[in-house]
Amino acid sequence: METEDFEYRRKERVALVAIVVIASLAVACLLVAFSYYCYIVNKLSKRRDTHKKDNYEEKGSFGNLKVATEKGLQVFTFKQLYSATGGFSKSNVVGHGGFGSVYRGVLNDGKKVAVKLMDQAGKQGEEEFKVEVELLSRLCSPYLLTLLGYCSDNNHKLLVYEFMANGGLQEHLYPLNGHNTVHMRLDWETRLRIALEAAKGLEYLHEHVSPPVIHRDFKSSNILLDKNFHAKVSDFGLAKLGPDKAGGHVSTRVLGTQGYVAPEYALTGHLTTKSDVYSYGVVLLELLTGRVPVDMKRPPGEAVLVPWVLPWLTDREKVVQIMDPALNSQYSMKEVIQVAAIAAMCVQPEADYRPLMADVVQSLVPLVKTHRPTSKVGSYSGFNALKSPSSQDTGRASV
Repeated sequence: METEDFEYRRKERVALVAIVVIASLAVACLLVAFSYYCYIVNKLSKRRDTHKKDNYEEKGSFGNLKVATEKGLQVFTFKQLYSATGGFSKSNVVGHGGFGSVYRGVLNDGKKVAVKLMDQAGKQGEEEFKVEVELLSRLCSPYLLTLLGYCSDNNHKLLVYEFMANGGLQEHLYPLNGHNTVHMRLDWETRLRIALEAAKGLEYLHEHVSPPVIHRDFKSSNILLDKNFHAKVSDFGLAKLGPDKAGGHVSTRVLGTQGYVAPEYALTGHLTTKSDVYSYGVVLLELLTGRVPVDMKRPPGEAVLVPWVLPWLTDREKVVQIMDPALNSQYSMKEVIQVAAIAAMCVQPEADYRPLMADVVQSLVPLVKTHRPTSKVGSYSGFNALKSPSSQDTGRASV
C-alpha cells in the first residue's frame, strides 16, 4: 500500500514538473514571438519613415525657399481652358513632352497663353505639376518662363504659361523638313543673346535663390523664344533644391535627357548646380555647331557631341571647322573663340573645374551688343514643332 502511494506521489511530482517545464517553454516561446513581432514592427516603421523621407526629398519641397517676392497664381476651371484652346483642338497643339501636350490658347480677355495638359495616367506628370506650381509661384525673373495659373479640377491638371511666339530654341537650330515654310536659322548675334539670357536664367536659380534651385533638365527645347527672340528658361518639373552648403550635393535618382546629363550625376546620382552648368555647356555647343547632343547617324566617333567636339574647342585654327554651316561664316572669329572656350570649361568632366553661372554671364556680357538691328531670322512656323529631328527623345527619361 505504501509502495503504491509512493509511486503515485512520484508520478504526481513528475507530472507537475512536466507541466511547469511545458508552461515555462510556452511562456518563453510567447516572449520570443512577441519580441520578434516588436522587432518587425519597429523595422517596418523605420522603413516607412525612410520611404516617406526619401519620397519627400525626391518630390522636393519648396515651402522654405527664400525669395524676394511670392506671386499669386490664377486658378482656372477646366471649362475655361477647354474654351480657350478650342476644346484642346489638335490644330492648337504646339508641343509634346513627358508631361503631356501643350496647346495654344486665348483667354476671355484676349491674352494668348500656352496650356500644358497633364496625361491622365502620368504619375510623374502629376509630381511635375506640383513642383512647377510650388516653385514657379515663388520665382520671378525676366529670364524664366512665367506661370500665369493652373487648373486642378478633379482628374484634370493643367498649367497656364505666358505664350512664347517663336517656340523652342531647338526647332530653330534643327528645323524639320517637310514644311512649306522656308526656314532660316538664327544668326550669330541672336545666338549670342540667347546664350546670355539663358545663362542669366540659370544664374538666377543658382545665385539669387536660397537654397539654390537645380533645373536638372536644361536643354535647347526648354529654352523658349518670344516674338523678338528673347530667351526664357522653361519646364521646371524635374527641378530640385540644391544643398545649403557650398560644395555639397543632393542625392537623387538620375533623370534628364540623354546627351545633357553631367557625367558625375549619371554615375553617382549626386546633383549640384555644376550639373546644370554642364547641360548649359552642351547647349552652347549646339549654338556653335548646329548639331544635336546625340546623333547615332553620324560617322563613328561623332555620334556624341561633347567628346567629339572637345579637342577642337581649344584649337584656334580648327574651331572654325566645327561651326554650324547655316551661319555661312557670318560671325566674329574672336567671339567664336571666346564662346568655344566658355563651352569647353562648362563641359569639363570634373565638376569642380566648371565655372559658376555668374562667371559665364560675366564672360558673355561683353560679347552681346545691347543696341542692334532686328535679328536676321526668316519666317518660321513658330511654336509648332518641339520634336527632335533625331532619335533623341526630348522628353524626360531615366538615364
